[in-house]
Amino acid sequence: MTLRTYHQIILLAVLISACAESNDTFNWDKLGSSENLKNVFEEKDKYELQIRYTQINRDAQNVAQLKSYSFNIDSSVYFYPASTVKMPVAFLALQRLNEIQLQGADVTKNTTIQHDSIRHPQSSSLIDTTSSTGLPSIAQYINKIFVVSDNDAYNRLYEFCGQDYINTTLQEKNVFSNSRIITRVGISGFNRKDNRYTNQVRFMDDSNKTILLQKEKYSPSDYLQNLSNAFKGKGYYDGDLDSIVMKPFNMFEKNFINLVDLESSLQRIIFPDIFPEEQQFDLSTADYQFLYEAMSKYPKDYDYLKNSEAANYDGYVKFFMFGDSKEPIPDHIHIFNKVGFAYGYLTDCAYIFDTKNNVEFFLTATVYVNDNQIFNDGQYEYDDIGIPFLSNLGREIYNYELQRDREFTPDLSRFIAH
Repeated sequence: MTLRTYHQIILLAVLISACAESNDTFNWDKLGSSENLKNVFEEKDKYELQIRYTQINRDAQNVAQLKSYSFNIDSSVYFYPASTVKMPVAFLALQRLNEIQLQGADVTKNTTIQHDSIRHPQSSSLIDTTSSTGLPSIAQYINKIFVVSDNDAYNRLYEFCGQDYINTTLQEKNVFSNSRIITRVGISGFNRKDNRYTNQVRFMDDSNKTILLQKEKYSPSDYLQNLSNAFKGKGYYDGDLDSIVMKPFNMFEKNFINLVDLESSLQRIIFPDIFPEEQQFDLSTADYQFLYEAMSKYPKDYDYLKNSEAANYDGYVKFFMFGDSKEPIPDHIHIFNKVGFAYGYLTDCAYIFDTKNNVEFFLTATVYVNDNQIFNDGQYEYDDIGIPFLSNLGREIYNYELQRDREFTPDLSRFIAH
């Protein structure tokens, strides 16, 4: 056995231990007795409830070891991930940018990027009034994705990366198992074939000259995989007919990320070094710090949002712990996350840490609140059931973590902006 082979075996053993799925049973009943939590847990199938909770323990060298617990998770069962798909695409946009730089192009995340409309129903993007320069950039798109879950920002990064790049890269890095990102979001008019085409993209210098032209891309591959329960409910509102169609809503050709894959993408950003190099995103130290800052900001931190409803509370897109409150999030609690909500599905994937009490954990969950089983009618129980449930769940896990013994105190300094 060579020394290199020996080291590879040792590394693999460490990684298996660090990312282990616990064989122990987590007592979900210990999470408290609120009626909201109790009701959703008791009717877990009605609410299509799935939860992934990952404990983090550090060793003497501050290396994270992960121990995961699952509740009702079945990665073969379809649920609509909504805006959570934006998170791995934001990570990939920075990686794609680094690859372009290695090819010799003088572009950064702050370089102006413009999208051209090549075919119907594509649209162009030449300006960005939310930016300090008035021009779009990768950095501004990523900031908007995390602070207010901006749909256009995601769509532009989807178009920059392309469908093939997104899916094949996430599969190769062992992030995606049966997950797929195959559509834009929050925009009508794109069918399955239209979403395979992604716009021509240009990077521009300060004198408005083209630095790099990326031609329109087309994905010939079909990333659809069979999932159970992709036909939902008993009816849906059809905007073209302006009426309710009484038959199940077909989600077969929509995006999908199972909870384990979703958490896996975030874990590679928070703890890249516990994964083999080929399974990490190809990002620089500056990229990671930029992402930590982007995920930590609130709407009130951005000038263009200061007069918006979103600026009124920190928990606007942070459902765990604070989604049901307008109280400010304490300075010592930080939530790096991405939420999604559409068609009655609410999902959150978060890394939560507390620099005062030195606790940290991952929490990912999805819950479905559509009592009338009609899709696209805007009648969902987000505020009455869904967001209170996720907020209560986050608080209960946090309170449990406050009491949990740790051998070593984590050093959380790398996640705090300096």
